[in-house]
Amino acid sequence: MTSLLIKLFIKDSENIKDPRVRCMYGKLSGMVGIVVNLLLCSAKFFIGFISGSITITADAVNNLSDAGSSIVTLFGFKLSEKPADSKHPYGHGRIEYISGLIVSFLVLLMGFELIKTSVGKIREPQPVQYSTVALAVLIVSILGKLWLAYFNSKLGKKINSTATQAVVADSLSDTAATSVALVSLIVAKFSTVCVDGYFGLAVALFIVYSGINLIRETIAPLLGMPPEKEFYDEIKDFIMSYDGVVGVHDLIIHDYGPSRLFASAHAEVPANIDVLVSHDTIDLIERDIANKYGMLISIHLDPVVVDDEKINKLKEITQNAVVSVDETFTMHDFRVVDGTTHTNLIFDVVVQHGCKLEREEIIDTISDKLSKIDERFFCVITIDYAFD
Repeated sequence: MTSLLIKLFIKDSENIKDPRVRCMYGKLSGMVGIVVNLLLCSAKFFIGFISGSITITADAVNNLSDAGSSIVTLFGFKLSEKPADSKHPYGHGRIEYISGLIVSFLVLLMGFELIKTSVGKIREPQPVQYSTVALAVLIVSILGKLWLAYFNSKLGKKINSTATQAVVADSLSDTAATSVALVSLIVAKFSTVCVDGYFGLAVALFIVYSGINLIRETIAPLLGMPPEKEFYDEIKDFIMSYDGVVGVHDLIIHDYGPSRLFASAHAEVPANIDVLVSHDTIDLIERDIANKYGMLISIHLDPVVVDDEKINKLKEITQNAVVSVDETFTMHDFRVVDGTTHTNLIFDVVVQHGCKLEREEIIDTISDKLSKIDERFFCVITIDYAFD
């Protein structure tokens, strides 16, 4: 069914790097969600009314809010499709993340409302009327929500969408809620004990928990997340694959929404090669990355000495000293300025986030280690923090 819907409603569906195709996936997710949730909501409202079950009625309200969430997702994808303008030169792609965040808050709000209703039901219990029709509707609802979760999961993985994955989590929460309503209805058939309110409260707490997790997941890309390690390393290796490039550092990848990536990097090139030749290589790399990954990148050219035996030996000594402080540290932009009384070792050290050593402590420790090797060494160290 999922493949059929994609084939029917999305032209050129495999070209997911195209923002227009990506938007069509989001619209399809939203439209299917609206239809499915409105159908389930109508059926549950009717069953909840005739059975007197607050759990089923609350589940119907949940489906109504899910239809609203699907509308938010639909508009989110539509607005994220807007091209860049003077006020938003990086485009509007992050609107998709905002729509996912709105869906998360709707899930949380629905959970709190259900807590309120369930507590009232616990205080003033009312009997639940069992019916085979109600049982059948709840079973169909569970199957429908499981299919909707699978449908959105497949779409979300295909286009790597935070908003669509939020809908998946929402659908799975609904499945749990409906399952509890189903158990409540079955209990009503075989017992006079009124557990409806307690089951409703359990569902509500689960929904609140899910809503909080969804908020955490959807707010992360808005605050700024590192790229996937595999992708980061792939871009570095791609740059390093070109003749004339001997090192890459300070690679920073900015996410302005799915399929809207911008990056900057420093590429080290041999200082003894004509700068115009190296510049041409850098231009070629930038064009090739744009064509292959759809990502605009600005690469700074860093000439480094590679054919001086003395400098290479000093670089090796310095590298060993840096790693001896912390094996996760890396070094780049190494230069040597020889003087009559001392030798300046100038370099940058990249530190991973979470390192317990303070900036000055790192500088002092590395400097001390090198001065013990040769008291003429004087270190000029810049501390960088990793962006991968």
